[in-house]
Amino acid sequence: MPDLALYTAVYPGVEPYLHDWYQSIETQTDRDVALWISVDGLSIDAVSAAIGSEPAATWVTSKKGDTPADVRQRGLEKVLESFDGIVLVDSDDILRPTRIQAAREALESADVYACALRLVDKAGRDLGQTMSLPGGLPAEEVLPSGNIFGLSNTAYRSDTLRRCLPIPTAAFAPDWYLATKAWLNGARMEFDPVPRMSYRRHGRNMVAVGPPYSAEQVRRDTTRVLEHFKLVLLDSSGEQSAARREKLWRALLETETFLRKVVLSPTALADYVSRLNDIAVDMTWWSHVASPALRKMWSSP
Repeated sequence: MPDLALYTAVYPGVEPYLHDWYQSIETQTDRDVALWISVDGLSIDAVSAAIGSEPAATWVTSKKGDTPADVRQRGLEKVLESFDGIVLVDSDDILRPTRIQAAREALESADVYACALRLVDKAGRDLGQTMSLPGGLPAEEVLPSGNIFGLSNTAYRSDTLRRCLPIPTAAFAPDWYLATKAWLNGARMEFDPVPRMSYRRHGRNMVAVGPPYSAEQVRRDTTRVLEHFKLVLLDSSGEQSAARREKLWRALLETETFLRKVVLSPTALADYVSRLNDIAVDMTWWSHVASPALRKMWSSP
């Protein structure tokens, strides 16, 4: 049995992308991996039809009333029973040929691994942008003001991932929750600057990635980031780093100040978005919320 599992979830709306996704698995340089698929709101037959063949996979079906977090919690629990490591991918994205090979090699020394993502449009056309680690920063220093560890570009050692579970039912972004919990728990986090995933930008992306940003996106994502911080801070179990937990509290308080002084003021928010789109900001998840480059807008008296 392979010691590495490849895990994803499928859901209504992802069908147009499944053929390309599965073909990218078939062309991996490392094929010694077991495929696990959580099925949420689709039949296995419908998934197979969208792929164009029935994949050699272990299926985990959702239950009525499951949230996206519940679906992934159930699937990951099952995978953890049998494998030393788990490679996570989104089923609307495309694996580049060395994705699994690089993840396997990284997990020899790292607890959590992530690779850069090359942005493509919904048809898979390259957009000329790479989502990567901000220059000069160690992987552990991106959090909590941003996140580069998503469900599409990471791999976890099973013992590390196990300590991050359970994912709360209300978690809007399970990938954010897992990455932040791993960071709080002192996991060794490694980032690979080579883009080994193609990440689709389309209307179903949960959070805006890259400019141009709109006022509505910043308003919506600020609320989501606050919910994320609060949810993670509710859990103080395990051997969490006190210093990192304090950093997370400070990030929560700063984002609340940003909400009051910028997001809730139409004039200030319009000014913030205009400035945000004029500067080169780090392209990570939620880095457009309370961007450090524009901190003077809400930190001044």
